[in-house]
Amino acid sequence: MKHLDITVKGKVQGVYYRASTKAVADQLGIRGTVKNQPDGDVFIEAEGEPAMLEMFLDWCKEGPENAEISSIESHEGELKNYRNFEVLKRGLFK
Repeated sequence: MKHLDITVKGKVQGVYYRASTKAVADQLGIRGTVKNQPDGDVFIEAEGEPAMLEMFLDWCKEGPENAEISSIESHEGELKNYRNFEVLKRGLFK
């Protein structure tokens, strides 16, 4: 198991990026969270098998149909042992 912190920049809010990310994560068995950031980015914490995380990261670079990704950053982090994948709503910024 591996943990990735992923920041996606570009036109990624208002294009169903979070909902689409959850659907893909569920298909790949990825656990974690996705949330909109106040600056317009999307932040994802993803945990899973390295091969599945690679596929997930490839999808994040494309995103849903109307998204326009300008850049993506990912860093390995500490495992948090998420039980599922959740879309975090606005107002839950840390």
